Amino acid sequence: MAMSKKPNIKPVDLSTTKDIFVSAVRFAVSIEGPSFPFGDELRISAQEQVDYMLGEDGDTTIIMADDEVQSVVRMGVYNIIHSFEMDLSSLLSDTTLELEGAYNRIMKMVSDLEWMCNVLPKMDLMKNFVSNWAAISSKILGIMEDKKLDHVMWGLKVKLVEIACKVLEAVGYGSVILPAPCRVQLLKTWFPYVRKMKPLLDSKAVEETGFPYKMDEDLCQAIEGAIVSLILTLPSNDQADILADWIKSREVGYPDLSEAFEVWCYRTKSAKRRLVEGLDGHSDVSP
Repeated sequence: MAMSKKPNIKPVDLSTTKDIFVSAVRFAVSIEGPSFPFGDELRISAQEQVDYMLGEDGDTTIIMADDEVQSVVRMGVYNIIHSFEMDLSSLLSDTTLELEGAYNRIMKMVSDLEWMCNVLPKMDLMKNFVSNWAAISSKILGIMEDKKLDHVMWGLKVKLVEIACKVLEAVGYGSVILPAPCRVQLLKTWFPYVRKMKPLLDSKAVEETGFPYKMDEDLCQAIEGAIVSLILTLPSNDQADILADWIKSREVGYPDLSEAFEVWCYRTKSAKRRLVEGLDGHSDVSP
């Protein structure tokens, strides 16, 4: 009886996979600089290659532990966020004629930031993005809330809310662990902006027929859920501060923090009851 021959399976060369992935990441985050005459097409193709390798190539999971791979990704995160910060800062010095060009350039970077928010969790490197984003959040909002930009760049303002939502979800649901002071600062930075933007966008939609920029229902629910979860991870005193501020401005109506408030009340009452019971028990055994 003839024996069936097994196919010759060559061992996977992980070094080749690594080289391809690193090169794709470098072009995807423009570490190599602009590639004329390809420009954005090469960058987008590289991002698609990274997406494919993370989703379909099992060898990519193995090489993600490599120091060089992680270093290249971290450098890319820093480069994009730093470039975004610098270009955003230029908005306040640009003339009105220059604003449109700056806006288009910044929106391309926003597209890169969104892409990173989607791929970094697959690499277990979302913390790097969150930390860099948190570090520039106050500056970002300081620029966006400047009077010069009061009535323009609504698309960018919505995109910032969407990226902030990704960051708040990562921290609020525990996929990224930050120290309590960092969580408090992140929430206190973005919560007022989200609360301000929702009614502003709604009013613009009423004033202008066909106004295209809005926080849709899915985005609103995602942010609200992330904020509630994030609040409940904070120390009790910080929860109390944030909830007290929310109660003072409840007429805004969004986001609804009733769930966080109810949980905080329950925890506070339970803690007080345990304290009283502990004191009573201590007094009972005292001579």
